[in-house]
Amino acid sequence: MNSYGKNFRISVFGESHGDLIGVVMDGVPAGIELDIEDFAGDLLRRKAGAKGTTPRIEGDIPRIVSGLFEGCTTGAPLTVVFENQNTRSADYSLFRDIPRPGHADFVAQVKHNFFNDIRGGGHFSGRMTLCLVAAGVVAKKILGEEIKVEARIVEIGGDRDEKKWEGALDQAIAEGDSLGGVIECVCNGVPIGLGEPMFDSAESQIAHLAFSVPGVRGVEFGDGFGAARMRGSEHNDCFVDNMGHTATNGAGGINGGITNGNPLVFRVAVKPTSSISKVQKTFNFITEEMVEFSVPGRHDACIALRCPVIIEAIAAIVLVDNL
Repeated sequence: MNSYGKNFRISVFGESHGDLIGVVMDGVPAGIELDIEDFAGDLLRRKAGAKGTTPRIEGDIPRIVSGLFEGCTTGAPLTVVFENQNTRSADYSLFRDIPRPGHADFVAQVKHNFFNDIRGGGHFSGRMTLCLVAAGVVAKKILGEEIKVEARIVEIGGDRDEKKWEGALDQAIAEGDSLGGVIECVCNGVPIGLGEPMFDSAESQIAHLAFSVPGVRGVEFGDGFGAARMRGSEHNDCFVDNMGHTATNGAGGINGGITNGNPLVFRVAVKPTSSISKVQKTFNFITEEMVEFSVPGRHDACIALRCPVIIEAIAAIVLVDNL
């Protein structure tokens, strides 16, 4: 559905080109100081405008419509909304007949019997991550100063050398193509004991919310897939003190589905943007023929560029839900 969480529950609503989008947060403790300015930093990090991001620039000004009184949360559900203003819905008129390769257009139409809002991708749009970032701001406020969540780009277009990223972006843009990337998130100060050994493991909860971010294609913790290429003697991580700290933190701060007091470290793989202007071949569902197709409109050349703050948000939301 469109909700996540038990103790800190978020519900997102709206569509990319509708009047507005928003998030309702239930379980926010009363008495937390909160102001519109608290959202500014993280919203700016997600905002478009830099090289490789979409030319669609929205104001992204949050409006708090419930759960706040005299500058403090009330304990009632906290609702934050954002108006959609810079829309060009005509760019999406083709996608009923010719769903974009790699996009959710086709499955959305089948699932919702063609009643889905195709404008801007509707509820499937990356714009909905604005709601996650807003919830992440509140979650970080609840976590306080003791738990720090920080994410950064570690790879673009298969290259970990940051000096080569700009050139790779320039080439992809010139060719009407796109690039993927990898984001690493490190959470320091996470206490021992969050998560459960089976279906609510710390990993499964983070992965659950990570895959709500459009474009995420993989999640790994600690050594991740690299562990499959190690021997047990290499992967086993010896304890170095009576607080449970380990030598290498190869487990990424989680053992048996439960946080172990070491930094929680995970990475997400973000696919290259599906909407590209480069001519591709795809299927026309009306004529039932293969056709050449170029996606019109304004799209990111690399959605990973705007993802670090989104990944921070989902990590903070999961941590708060487990405290």
